[in-house]
Amino acid sequence: MKTYLPMELWYRKPAPDTTAGWESCALPLGCGYLGAKVFGGIGTERIQITENSLANPYRPGLNNFAETYIDFPHRGVKNYRRSLSLDDAVSRVEYDCGEVRYTREYFASYPDRVLVMRFTASEPGCLSFTLRPEIPYICDYHSKPGDGMGKSGQITAAGNTIRLTGQMAYYQINFEGQYRVLPEGGSVVQEGKTLRVTGADSTLVLLAVGTNYHMTPEVFLRPVKEKLNSEEFPRERVEAILDAAQEKSYQELLERHLSDYRALYSRVSLSLGDQAVPKHPTDQLLRRHKRGARVPYLEALYFQYGRYLLIASSRQGCLPANLQGIWNVHNDSPWSAGYWHNINQQMNYWPSFPTNLAELFVSYSDFNEAFRPAAERKADEYLEQVGDQNIVPVGTGENGWIIGTGVWPYDLEGLNPESHSGPGTGAFTALLFWDYYDFTRDRNILEQHAYPALLGMAKFLSHVLVEKDGHLLASPSASPEQQIKGKYYHTIGCAFDQQMIYENAKRTLQAAEILGKADGFLDRLRDTLDRLDPVQIGASGQIKEFREEQKYGEIGERRHRHISQLVGLYPGTLINTKTPAWMKAAKRTLRLRGDRSTGWAMAHRLNAWARTGDGNHAYHLFRLLLKRGTLPNLWDTHPPFQIDGNFGGTSGVAEMLLQSHEGCIRPLAALPRRWKKGRFRGIVARGNFVIDAAWRDHHLTELKILSRAGEPCVVEYPGITSFIRTGSDGTGEIPCKFEGNDRVILKLSQGAACMLRREPKIQKF
Repeated sequence: MKTYLPMELWYRKPAPDTTAGWESCALPLGCGYLGAKVFGGIGTERIQITENSLANPYRPGLNNFAETYIDFPHRGVKNYRRSLSLDDAVSRVEYDCGEVRYTREYFASYPDRVLVMRFTASEPGCLSFTLRPEIPYICDYHSKPGDGMGKSGQITAAGNTIRLTGQMAYYQINFEGQYRVLPEGGSVVQEGKTLRVTGADSTLVLLAVGTNYHMTPEVFLRPVKEKLNSEEFPRERVEAILDAAQEKSYQELLERHLSDYRALYSRVSLSLGDQAVPKHPTDQLLRRHKRGARVPYLEALYFQYGRYLLIASSRQGCLPANLQGIWNVHNDSPWSAGYWHNINQQMNYWPSFPTNLAELFVSYSDFNEAFRPAAERKADEYLEQVGDQNIVPVGTGENGWIIGTGVWPYDLEGLNPESHSGPGTGAFTALLFWDYYDFTRDRNILEQHAYPALLGMAKFLSHVLVEKDGHLLASPSASPEQQIKGKYYHTIGCAFDQQMIYENAKRTLQAAEILGKADGFLDRLRDTLDRLDPVQIGASGQIKEFREEQKYGEIGERRHRHISQLVGLYPGTLINTKTPAWMKAAKRTLRLRGDRSTGWAMAHRLNAWARTGDGNHAYHLFRLLLKRGTLPNLWDTHPPFQIDGNFGGTSGVAEMLLQSHEGCIRPLAALPRRWKKGRFRGIVARGNFVIDAAWRDHHLTELKILSRAGEPCVVEYPGITSFIRTGSDGTGEIPCKFEGNDRVILKLSQGAACMLRREPKIQKF
């Protein structure tokens, strides 16, 4: 049984205690309820805390919840090491001071809703420190008197507890954070607003945070001062969380955390040919990569890091991952740390389905369904504004729902004729719900979540189409953020809108057929699908971004960061190997658009090139993303930091290794020359098949398939029919049907697995 290498980021010095250090060097922890950045300072440790509901209106955005400072009497240390284990979601700081070895361990526990900090010394009675948290950015107003965006806060200490209490005034967000200090040996003494531990053997510090925010439809529908109950305070809830956590030992807290985290993270492993963990720290590995060296371990580490970040920032019962995940140090977060739906939010969840983390989408699904009644109201308002003649009585929800682009924990944008992204933005979002079903094949998910999202979007989109030249075209229409002379360009029927409206209509009809739905609207939708004309090829051989475009680049920015005319290639599926002319034009478009861009935009290009089957170009984009779009702590930079590039990079690697969007499983669909050998475990294909694979000299040698839904399994790979087909234990023979030399249909019952091996027989996984 071959094992996979441990995945760990590590460094030989602390992160700089600056905003730049927070962004590029500090290490992230998170559990959905809170996010933390660990700096690993020696004399003073800094741990910055974020809670995703603590926000002002969208222009300023998310706020920094707390700064945690811990002062140690340590100088002149040796053998320093700062790390983050992706296998355990535990960050550690270790060093020698004098004859004593000091260790700090940190993790954010989802089951116990706390940040756990444990400090130990190798010798009894040698641990002393002072805990002094701060509430940042307290102010009477944000930018001008009377703007209503002040922040109040007080810190009090008593016994072994420090409380942070205050309010963000605009939405009347009452917040509370509590630190509880539990030393073994020694003493803990209050000194003003701080707690001092002296002469301890070890100390456990627990932090819990909370606000009066509740993710319900009312928070999006009510006026500003009625969104939250200003008389509700989270103190009792925070205290209850700490009381429950305090009843457990450190080992019990750790075991509960590991059980929860590993149940998600350990589903997938990846090796790209390396035999041992490199001896160099992560920042040095990244520098070697940027100088042109290939570092297989770094490539696998980056892939797994994206999965780690999604687990840390998107858990059921919490707000979903935003543009910065669950981490913000600023008074005004970049781009308000919003939920931007013209690609960024979709990219956040691209890796959740193929990398075996479908449960993490529940956080976004719940969020979307909470704001959907407000989005239905926005749809009514938009159709009234444009004077739609076919509008259904408002307030019924029958006009569907819309997204302009931005959504925040308290509000969402509506669509308007001057929006920089067209109505396809909503269809772009609803496609996530189809993938949620397609990868799980859970009928309850389809009926309760995916179909309502798709159908509601289809109903709205039916109102934005006008007939022109025999086609149905979106009007008004806009390709996300494309400009001419500094103004957003508006048109009719741009590729982004047409392709996403097509994808939404197709998936709505598929869902309806599975569920046995039939009505007049669905009949009209079938007619709509045939008249959308979603892909046109221009004079430069390109996929036209605009119908009026002839040669590439004559409208808008030639090297624009968005590749919106190719959403039908990825994440959509209408441009595929069965449409060779469109696929050829898609490749031409990608070359004309260029590879170099911002972090997330290179990640989208990576996924798109993988869909074309060109593994070498996809790998070039992956290397470029690491070289130009990745910080020393492996965070993606736009710049500044945006988490969507990390998530898009992870999904891109998964897309290179396995594709399933054309009704069959294609292992190693975009394998580059540089990945001569390797193996992976646990990547998911549509139909809810869990795939393990190994390859050598660029050829597949083993393929293990586990069926979690019991549906027919179609595999395409050159020469696949010559592979030995057995049960997962290597015995028996799996019933199958051959279609040519490269295609096999396997019959697997739910929960059954099979192994396909190329002769000669090689070692098992």
